[in-house]
Amino acid sequence: MRAGVQPPIGAVRLAVARALEEDLTPLGDITSGLLPAGLIGDADFVVRTPGVLAGVACATETFAQVDAAVVVDWAAADGDDVDAKQLIGHVSGPLASILTAERTALNFLGHLSGIATLTHELVVAAAGARIWDTRKTTPGLRALEKAAVRAGGGVNHRGNLSDWVLLKDNHLTVLGIEEAVRLAREQWPARTVHVECDSLDQVEQALHAGADALLLDNMTPEEVRGAVALAGDHGDTRPLLEVSGGITRETAGLYARTGVDCISVGAITNSAPVLDIGLDIEVSS
Repeated sequence: MRAGVQPPIGAVRLAVARALEEDLTPLGDITSGLLPAGLIGDADFVVRTPGVLAGVACATETFAQVDAAVVVDWAAADGDDVDAKQLIGHVSGPLASILTAERTALNFLGHLSGIATLTHELVVAAAGARIWDTRKTTPGLRALEKAAVRAGGGVNHRGNLSDWVLLKDNHLTVLGIEEAVRLAREQWPARTVHVECDSLDQVEQALHAGADALLLDNMTPEEVRGAVALAGDHGDTRPLLEVSGGITRETAGLYARTGVDCISVGAITNSAPVLDIGLDIEVSS
């Protein structure tokens, strides 16, 4: 299991409550309500395709919010590599409650495990550089999705707009790099100042302005190597170097070998395929 992968419990509870409200308003589960009272069910979470697991806390919380009588036991944890046909957890309790919670629990597990899986694939492909996420997350699910990135071995970029100053191209159309860095230092002296650069000329400007980090956006590997060389010639104050812009599993290795510190990939949170996980149910009277 990879360390530090659990999302904040408050974020888990709130996300699950919203998902269940979406699924059960206004009349509840009218289909499962047709079942005879007293039926007990046992169910196994089974992985259909291999990947990396994430979202266990959300699945557990889903059953807890639906019915405290449902018991969930896990044989795997967030950050674990899982294989096809692997049993990763067991659920037991009132059958109607299990069926009511089933889809919501699987939605969280599949979505978050998909993020962890794609992240891990990029981590392997980009050995030598850290994989960063972005703010391209599902509204309301950022804390959960960033935890899934950690489960896959990635590293979290900014959590929100208050974390540090990131001067992107749209800011720099109004403020030049030197002026923007100066203003950021004056207003937020303890914050990291990160400057987006799409040319080597902007890299030189950001280095001269004393930026803490440079985002090398949509550059070729050759251009990135040039930026790395410029930063290396800047003395003991070399900033952190991040590269971004359409980087895939196929190209991540090329960029990692340029000497950058981080590769940020929005796709790991906004385009990850769902990991196929099912819930196989048995009924007893």
